[in-house]
Amino acid sequence: MSAPPLVLLDTGGYEETTVTVRSTNGTELGTVDVRIADTQTKRVIGLSRTDRLAANSGMLFVHETGGSKSYVMRNMSFAIDIIFIDGDGTITEVTTAQPPPDDEPPYTGIGQYVLEVPAGWAAERGVEPGDRVEIPDSVRAP
Repeated sequence: MSAPPLVLLDTGGYEETTVTVRSTNGTELGTVDVRIADTQTKRVIGLSRTDRLAANSGMLFVHETGGSKSYVMRNMSFAIDIIFIDGDGTITEVTTAQPPPDDEPPYTGIGQYVLEVPAGWAAERGVEPGDRVEIPDSVRAP
């Protein structure tokens, strides 16, 4: 199944996949078709070249190691949910970020992966810390 396009202004070089979010009891809470930001350049650009996110689409940021990660809303014009995920797929934090100038702080959480989705996506599905994100092996950091 091919991921529907994000409305990216620069789509070159992004691989795509689908991730599934499950509650602590294993119930599927939703799936997200994502573009993968797995290099430093792609992580810095992030969604800053994106007009908007379609429903159930987003970006998955892949870091080589886990730990504290900080994200900013560089050149963003729409709100998003930022979901921090540790190396085994467990969600550690969920936050909604507003675009500048209303909200300019870095958003910090612990994880090896970060999933960005349209604002409200997590709340609509009841996603919270402790839930899990199934990340395909082909995308996982080595």
